[in-house]
Amino acid sequence: MNAPSQKSGSPWQDWPVDREIILSRVIDAPRSVVCSAWTDPDQIGQWFGPDGMVIESKEIDLRPGGVWRFDMVAPDGTRYTNRMLFLRIEAPALIEVEHGSDADDDPGRFRMLVTFDEQSNGKTVLTLRQMHPTKERREWAVSFGAVEYGGQTLAKLARHVAKVRGGRANEPVGPTSPHGANAE
Repeated sequence: MNAPSQKSGSPWQDWPVDREIILSRVIDAPRSVVCSAWTDPDQIGQWFGPDGMVIESKEIDLRPGGVWRFDMVAPDGTRYTNRMLFLRIEAPALIEVEHGSDADDDPGRFRMLVTFDEQSNGKTVLTLRQMHPTKERREWAVSFGAVEYGGQTLAKLARHVAKVRGGRANEPVGPTSPHGANAE
């Protein structure tokens, strides 16, 4: 008989599924390389965001308690302000952030957990979980294109890592989503 499980105190443990978006992709690189693309200020702006978006960082401090403030700039010049507060970085295993627009009172701010699971073949399964504050905010994010834009973002990450390593990007293994960007 198994011992009863201990509660971890993690907000992820009891989060309602109807508020969550989960994205996943296999990336042909060790998890330390994939995680570094998220935690290195010189790399993250090169690949982050959906296709066609350019990242303009205003402030970047990628450590627990640090903040990354940036704009995603669309081809038509529309700016989507963003702010990520880094809550936890346990490299190369996981990163946890709060992500939303660059406003203190953003009602759409959500929590995001990115995990890096290295496989025996040297590839990494990246899983990105978004916990939205309400079912309605999750539905809004999905209707906005969260799954499609997230897939584009993870594809850009895979291409970036392949370029850094001199290899090729792998295909996604599951659905995908964008990052709580709100138009300014």
